[in-house]
Amino acid sequence: MTQSKALAQIATLDRPIRVDLLVLPGSSMMTLASTAEPLRAANRQAGRTVFDWRFVSINGEAPETSAGIAWPVSGRHDPSRPADIFAVVAGFGAARFTDRKLIAHIYRAARNATLVLGIESGAWPLARAGLLDEHRAATHWEDFEDFAAAFPHVDLRPDRYVIDGRFITTSGASPSFDMAVVLIERILGRPLALDVASSFVHDELRAASDPQVNVIVGDSRDDPRLVRAVRIMETHIDAPLSIAAIARRVSMSARGLEQLFSRQMGETPGAYFLSLRLSAARRLVNDTPLSVTDIASRTGFSSQPAFSRAFRRQFGLSPSESRLRRAIP
Repeated sequence: MTQSKALAQIATLDRPIRVDLLVLPGSSMMTLASTAEPLRAANRQAGRTVFDWRFVSINGEAPETSAGIAWPVSGRHDPSRPADIFAVVAGFGAARFTDRKLIAHIYRAARNATLVLGIESGAWPLARAGLLDEHRAATHWEDFEDFAAAFPHVDLRPDRYVIDGRFITTSGASPSFDMAVVLIERILGRPLALDVASSFVHDELRAASDPQVNVIVGDSRDDPRLVRAVRIMETHIDAPLSIAAIARRVSMSARGLEQLFSRQMGETPGAYFLSLRLSAARRLVNDTPLSVTDIASRTGFSSQPAFSRAFRRQFGLSPSESRLRRAIP
């Protein structure tokens, strides 16, 4: 875990650590639980209130989660209230949070906190407030390209979570759990942190810099070269590398990489890479107003016709038909 003066400062407190979890509409219930439950378990294992945590919202009302279920909160968040840890939790659609009052609220709250967390897509409003400029950060892999384009002054990383100074950003539910356990380790020690992980039958804590592999490629016994190759593909959706170039980056021959993908993935690396790009394209088609030409460019296709043909082969309908079908209630 990267050194953090803010985290070290919190670890020396001789009182309960005040944690405000600001829940924005569209947050994932799994991410919310993955962030708070380790803190609850740490209190239980320690036999005292180490973390005085609470869920809050901007207006005091229960925000609707991505599952359509209202998430209970303790009340309206006061940005002037000092907090040891201030976390912004966001999920699907975080890019739409551009309201100036909301961003000013988050900026003010961050100024009154020692440690600031952006959970899953919480990096979006933090970046809009200018808080992450010239900092390393993480966000969910689905948002990677859009985030990088929107915030060129943020050093976006494809990591599970990133700690840079007094800012911690995570990329999803599972990375948020891992981050919380490591945070607990820094404050209460490794034995208690492992007890927390074990209480959830969580037997493999992932490192911050581990890749956000967006498909199941197996388990921890997978060839690390395969994981690295997939990570390279995920971060080059807009400008695809050749399979030979990817093979060189993972210290393999192109033929060796072909054999590795065939053995563990059941398809060629070229087919897998194309599938990744088309999946990213379908998300942009269905979830954004971008033109088909722009989407083709963002997902590495040389022309709009070539993109449309590949899209139809993969999904059985054109990009325009897919968008229309998604719009029909």
